[in-house]
Amino acid sequence: MIDYQEVLEIHQVLIRQFAGLQGVRDENGLKAALERPFSGFGETEFYPNPEEKAGAILESIVKNHPFIDGNKRTGYVLMRLILKNFGKDMQATQDEKYDFVIAVASGQLDFQEIATWIKQRTTNK
Repeated sequence: MIDYQEVLEIHQVLIRQFAGLQGVRDENGLKAALERPFSGFGETEFYPNPEEKAGAILESIVKNHPFIDGNKRTGYVLMRLILKNFGKDMQATQDEKYDFVIAVASGQLDFQEIATWIKQRTTNK
């Protein structure tokens, strides 16, 4: 799981670098978003592979807006962080990544479509 304090620091860096308002709007929502990729029931993981874990955190952050500002940026960075923690990365153009995050934010993609998009562009480092 990604550490809550680490996520706050990542968010602060992104806001300082790209502008926007600092702060958490929904602390419980943020904590739930961070737990979601690693959730399960008994021995069964709901998101068993890195791409699904990455999709779960992206969707949770981008759609639920736990931060005052910078949710899309932070969600994208956390998605990449999960992939990198599993020795993977994403191959896509800047335009493709931008369009993808906007499609997630606007509700154009459901979770399976998000996970599929990530899987199609994930490579091993």
